[in-house]
Amino acid sequence: MLTIGKLGQGAGVKVPTIRYYEQIGLLPEAERSAGNQRLYSRKALDRLTFVRHARELGFTLDAIRDLLSLSDHPDQPCAAADAIAKAQLAEIEKRLARLASLKVELKRMVAQCAGGSIADCRVIEVLGNHSLCAAEHGPRESEGDS
Repeated sequence: MLTIGKLGQGAGVKVPTIRYYEQIGLLPEAERSAGNQRLYSRKALDRLTFVRHARELGFTLDAIRDLLSLSDHPDQPCAAADAIAKAQLAEIEKRLARLASLKVELKRMVAQCAGGSIADCRVIEVLGNHSLCAAEHGPRESEGDS
């Protein structure tokens, strides 16, 4: 059995994250020692490692919950897991396209800057007037200033 600290070290996750994953149901509630210390099994370590890796790949917590549910039933066909991974890949491809557009626009702004005073700075001018941008690259619908 592993303490919460050892579990975190083993999976490369901080203790507050483990507690959060327990709270939202990604990890089962830990067993407790006689001294009320959380104790985790190897299975919990494997599950936490799965969650951490999925987060590194950008999966949402809901997608991870679905993938964990699928992994709990290993005899099922993997079509649902494939669909979740394909949706994540499509999202990453959208983000990459947006980042490529941002890169082009930033390069263009920097190249047009003459290096004079701020009053003549093309970077400041373009940032202040979005219509001067060569392509649309505004925030996605899910983004905001909140």
